[in-house]
Amino acid sequence: MRKNYILDANILIHDPNSIFQFADNTVIIPVGVISEIDQFKKERTDRGYHARAVVRLLDSLRNGESLASGVHLDSGGQLRVYCDPDQVFTGSTCNVDTEILRVARAVQEADPDTPVIVVTKDINLRIRADAAGIRAEDYESDRVLLADIYTGQFEKVITPEAMKEFQESGRLAVTDGPLTPNEYVLLRTDNGGRGSALARVSPDASSFQALHQAREGLCGIKPRNKEQYFAIDALLDEQIRLVTLMGKAGTGKTLLAIAAGVQLSLRRKLYRHVLVCRPIFPVGRDLGFLPGDIEQKLDPWMKPIVDAVEFLLDSAGSICGQTDCAGLLRSGLMEIQPLTYIRGRSISKRFVVIDEAQNLTPLEVKTVITRMGQGAKVVLTGDPYQIDNPYVDANSNGFTYLVNQFKAQGISAHIELRKGERSELAELAANLL
Repeated sequence: MRKNYILDANILIHDPNSIFQFADNTVIIPVGVISEIDQFKKERTDRGYHARAVVRLLDSLRNGESLASGVHLDSGGQLRVYCDPDQVFTGSTCNVDTEILRVARAVQEADPDTPVIVVTKDINLRIRADAAGIRAEDYESDRVLLADIYTGQFEKVITPEAMKEFQESGRLAVTDGPLTPNEYVLLRTDNGGRGSALARVSPDASSFQALHQAREGLCGIKPRNKEQYFAIDALLDEQIRLVTLMGKAGTGKTLLAIAAGVQLSLRRKLYRHVLVCRPIFPVGRDLGFLPGDIEQKLDPWMKPIVDAVEFLLDSAGSICGQTDCAGLLRSGLMEIQPLTYIRGRSISKRFVVIDEAQNLTPLEVKTVITRMGQGAKVVLTGDPYQIDNPYVDANSNGFTYLVNQFKAQGISAHIELRKGERSELAELAANLL
């Protein structure tokens, strides 16, 4: 049955191509939403970039047709910009949420046989719509429920003979059921014995293979649980070009990622240098209000990365003759920058760490991954339970979307780190608070 979908501005900012995701239904954008988006178009942020993308897309779709009357989409649906001539906003401020509800009611009255659905990421607007008798939903085309997210690991019971074969040869053929490439497994024997082994499904999903053994650890950092063993294996494997590390605070995501970058780039010389990026989402004032030049403005946001590097230096001593993070940055061996600056780049032969990736939208994650050139390896770390971006949530962020989309690819691996290792206090806080 055909439906009328009314989109909020936050949906278009979240995904400028969202208008193509509603099959053969009618997509309606109130003119007040266009005005709201227009306020963002001059920002030098991802929000500004998406706002410009939206208006360019809408303009290109006109193609001789009227947006007011409706333009036809390739999906078989129709796009309309709803504008009431008696309530055109010219310079005066307006409540866009109220206009969305007003438009929904008007469309409902004009076409009572067609369901009307408001699509917004604003929880308050969804509540207001429900109170007004209007159906409201979140945008779900890129939604991945945390309860259903791929964990990247499982346990398997095998015979003592199979365990002996695996321990002697480092490989064991898969004989039952389809498996996911590069999925990690804890092998146990079926005789009640205490024998066990850690393994990874081969990229072609035909066998279990032994993990990389980092005897000295990564820059003095040694794994403390099986998930960290899994993470180190994925980080050290040159054939795996994309690694996603998910876990709560204190599980070692960022530390292991940066340690692997230092190990492979600065010691083994497999990459030119380490590039660490993270999105910037302020709690309170925006970045522009901070005093100083660009380095001074970025310093508070990059402190978590500096802390991780300094911990590595304390554990491993000097790195390439440098004894502090500032020295590594001055020498060009390591680069730290906000994620905004990655747009437009082509990054080759570098080890790239994207920290706090749970704050990215699916479109932003696509932008990041498509920047990777030949010989690059990218690691994304994220905790879906700690999100600062108002346009995403635990189920619709780019990090979980990426995990779900890449889980069957032989050049990627995902590990969920479950046990906090920062300190007993940090682990209790993560579990209890």
